[in-house]
Amino acid sequence: MPDWRAPPPPGLKPPVKPPGGGAAPGGARVGARPPPSYSPAATPAGGGGARACYVALSGGHTPESMYRLWHTEFRAAFPWEKIEWFWGDERYVPQDDPQSNFRMTYLSLLAAAPIPPARIHPMPTGFPEPRDAASAYEQTLRSLLPHSGPAFDVLFLGLGGEGHTASLFPGSPALAEEERWVVSTRVPAEPPLRLTLTLPLLNRSRNVFFLVEGAPKRTILQAMQADVGAAARYPAAMVRPVGRTVWFLDSAAAGSPAFPAPSQGTG
Repeated sequence: MPDWRAPPPPGLKPPVKPPGGGAAPGGARVGARPPPSYSPAATPAGGGGARACYVALSGGHTPESMYRLWHTEFRAAFPWEKIEWFWGDERYVPQDDPQSNFRMTYLSLLAAAPIPPARIHPMPTGFPEPRDAASAYEQTLRSLLPHSGPAFDVLFLGLGGEGHTASLFPGSPALAEEERWVVSTRVPAEPPLRLTLTLPLLNRSRNVFFLVEGAPKRTILQAMQADVGAAARYPAAMVRPVGRTVWFLDSAAAGSPAFPAPSQGTG
């Protein structure tokens, strides 16, 4: 079995020098490969005290600008050392592949922020079989997240042109999953092989933040707002967390005049 806990290959280089010095997370120099402690075997935060804050990140282009702002404008005010970082889905490609969600997040956020490397838990993509990678990541999640009640404190999600979120696409068998937290799936997009969190875990979130941009998304948002049967067509409408859902829309997605975002969540 490949050592999927190994750090990403050396092709990953942060785009900016971290403010206040030349060291990346864990003391690695800027431009060097991330330190080898990017491992899912990290000890749960807190050590008997207050538990960490659990955050699941989204991939794709929409959150990239937010990630850059996160480690620049809000760097000093954010408790980096208290966060455990996870991913909602991943393309099944090497971590240095341009299509990798981890790569995008590493370049735009992780490399330049003062994050202890042991707090970072990327989805593995080095197994010959994606289903084995999904099983391994689920073991990581179950070793770190609460077994009952809310799991993620913050979950970032996007909205695809056909209504998908994470890597849950319309018609996917993964939408019917009731037990597993992570599954491998084949989707009608490139690259087709993905890992994704499933609804049983996504819905155990205190705060779900959807980040949506672009006029093509407006039709889906309108349908989710007006049609009680939208969940049958749009996986994003099936995300109904135990906490609240907040939608961040750009002007193109919101339209003019802007309409209320879909109402989701039980809190």
